[in-house]
Parts: sequence; C-alpha cells; structure tokens
Amino acid sequence: MKIDPDSPADLSAQIAAAIRDAIVDGTLIVDARLPSEAELSEQFEVSRPTVREALKRLAAQSLIRTQRGATGGAFVNRLSFEAAYPQQITTSTLLLSMNAVSFSTACEARYALERACAPLAAARRTADQLATMRAEIHRQAQPGLTDEAFCASDVAFHRALVDGAGNPVLSYQLAGAVEAMQPLMNMITFTARDRARIVCLHTNVADALETQDGTATSTALSALEAETQTLAASVFAARAAKKA
Repeated sequence: MKIDPDSPADLSAQIAAAIRDAIVDGTLIVDARLPSEAELSEQFEVSRPTVREALKRLAAQSLIRTQRGATGGAFVNRLSFEAAYPQQITTSTLLLSMNAVSFSTACEARYALERACAPLAAARRTADQLATMRAEIHRQAQPGLTDEAFCASDVAFHRALVDGAGNPVLSYQLAGAVEAMQPLMNMITFTARDRARIVCLHTNVADALETQDGTATSTALSALEAETQTLAASVFAARAAKKA
C-alpha cells in the first residue's frame, strides 16, 4: 500500500483509499486485523493523527470496525448490502437535491428501475413479501392515517416489491430509487393525490404479483407512474398560477 506525498490530495484520504483498495482486491481479507496506528504511521511516513483520520474515513464507510482490549484494533468488516443501504440512500438524496434533478426525470428513472424488477418479483416474491404489500395497502386505506404515515407506507410497499425480486444487488441499487426518490416525490404530490386512487393502483400491482404475472405487474407500475406524473404536473401548474 502506497501514497504519493507530492499529490495535492489529502494524505488521510490517500491512506484510506490505499487500504480500501487492499480490501477490494483481497490483499486484506474479511476479519483481518490492520496494522496498528504506529505501524501504519511508519509505513506511510505520516503522523498518527493522519492515520487516525484515515481509519475514521474507513469506519464511516463500514469497511472496518474497531475493538478495544488486548486483542483489539482495527479489523476488516464484512460489508452487507443491507448495511450499505443508508449510504446509498443518503448519496441518492444528495445527488437529487444538489443537482436539481427534475421531478419528471427522477420519476422516469425510478419506475424504469422498478419495472426491471417486475418479472423477477412476479416469479420469486415470497408469501411474506406479498403479505407486507397487502398490509400496507390496508394501512393506506385507513381514513385517519397521517400524510407522513401514508408516505412511509408507500415506501414500505415499494420496498417489498423490489425485495421480492430476490436479488440483493438490485435491492441495493434500488434502495436509492425507492427510499430516496420516493419520499422526495411524495413531498411534491401528497397534497394533490387521491388516496383511494393510489390504493387501487397499488392493489393492481399486488394482484399481478400474486398471480405471478410479470407483464401485468409492469403494466400496473406504468399506470402508477402515469398517475404520479399527472399529479406532479397539476401541482406545478397550480404553483405557477399562484405566481402569475
């Protein structure tokens, strides 16, 4: 593992990148103990605070864990897809917010990705995942449900559909689409939507999954996308009219 002391890049970032690369290429395997701070300091020819900062960067990415005691130290973590969800969601949320991605573009991307899961979910969804979707539909139909709870239920419904594909890589990639894009879209459309209409559209998706019809599932998702785009258009038109 090497760094370039003449590079303008932060030294701690370079060290973190070098250790990360060693983990990715298998030089450092899962549960392997990293050299001590003193050893890393000597190896990279930097101060111990610089090494400590690099280790903090790696811990923030869940690539390493620390243990106290005589047998303690920093160890290579076994990173799971589930543990990586929050970082994916946060990154997606920031990218959408900071780059001012249009509602239409985000909606198009999200449903295109979700439809990619439709045939797999239709073939592989479990009874528990289908039951989760049915339970969320029932919850959404309750008259006293708050807007925040409805939005959370909406996310849970789509999360179950995506997970029904039985592919952890897809679930990870779609964590941002469902749990970042969906809440942002709900913030825009919740004032205009007809909950009964959403419940009906969600029921169509669940019915298609129950019969294991991938084509019908995809069609039902397309109908939900069209409804979402229509709602957003009405909200934006109303806002424009107020400003005029």
